[in-house]
Amino acid sequence: MAKPVSVEVWNPNGKYRVISTKPMPGTRWINLLIEQDCRVEICTEKKTILSVEDIIALIGNKCDGVIGQLTEDWGDTLFAALSRAGGKAFSNMAVGYNNVDVNAANKYGVAVGNTPGVLTETTAELAASLSLAASRRIVEADEFMRAGLYDGWLPHLFVGNLLKGQTVGVIGAGRIGSAYARMMVEGFKMNLIYYDLYQATRLEKFVTAYGEFLKSNGEQPVYWKRASSMDEVLREADVISLHPVLDKTTYHLINKESLATMKKEAILVNCSRGPVVDEVALVEHLKQNPMFRVGLDVFEDEPFMKPGLAEMKNAVVVPHIASASKWTREGMATLAALNVLGKIKGYPIWGDPNQVAPFLNENAPPPAACPSIVNAKALGLPVSKL
Repeated sequence: MAKPVSVEVWNPNGKYRVISTKPMPGTRWINLLIEQDCRVEICTEKKTILSVEDIIALIGNKCDGVIGQLTEDWGDTLFAALSRAGGKAFSNMAVGYNNVDVNAANKYGVAVGNTPGVLTETTAELAASLSLAASRRIVEADEFMRAGLYDGWLPHLFVGNLLKGQTVGVIGAGRIGSAYARMMVEGFKMNLIYYDLYQATRLEKFVTAYGEFLKSNGEQPVYWKRASSMDEVLREADVISLHPVLDKTTYHLINKESLATMKKEAILVNCSRGPVVDEVALVEHLKQNPMFRVGLDVFEDEPFMKPGLAEMKNAVVVPHIASASKWTREGMATLAALNVLGKIKGYPIWGDPNQVAPFLNENAPPPAACPSIVNAKALGLPVSKL
């Protein structure tokens, strides 16, 4: 018998029972569900990560849909439990869904939602923040001050790297990678080298136009280059930010060999997926190269770091907060709720999951559609004509 799990209940007499495994930012997502006759139950257990048994207890005997988190193990066991309870909808409050066995969801006819289209700028901003924090040794200097060690200005105290005129490298020039590149090029007048399987035409045009603007004002122009290989980026860039998808081809994309290819004083930033970097090899590289610096938002075995990483002064580490701006997190909660609600109500699937502004407009009702269902095609779900 599963142990009862504490919940906060909204609209107790609602027709449809929707579970959220965590409290989520804002209240709009709750109100949207209530307006459509949903009983909303929000788990209030004081646990960072719920177990499979906890979630089974939450689902119970009747559940129409679940809003879950990236930290949960959504596989055959949970989808079977949700299906038994009559549920046909699950949504991650995340753009990624590495925690979800989509084949198992297909087996039980459960739609799997995610929340793209709302994280681009906020994730790019954090990557830029980590780039700056690492290059100017901000965290080290902050700790130094707080420890009461500052007793006067010194010529060599926390000397870091100037970004202006240097080269920023982007591996994976999709929406987030391109947004980051624009910030670094325009904000710090850096040149760009990028590697992607597809040409980033809009990004190239942006850098070209900005370079012409600088030249017309008597300043040194900026340039872009599309690399023919990832190694070319690693060799030439002073700051490298990782923005690939995570699959078998990008697992440990950054390893002992690729780290050795980079400049001795390079900066590596990862706000994509933890397993893209071989963390053990990274720790060893940081030890051997004290002027090499890294900024990490994600880790190979979250929530844990590999031994030695926490002790590295040349590493800036933050706890997976790339999407942690108020607007973005509230938007993610709204999109996740609307994915579940849309499937419950039999709505079609939104045509472009990256164009979600109509769902986030608080001054108008959201479209009658599911914002993003990753297995829509496998389940044969119709696409909205809106």
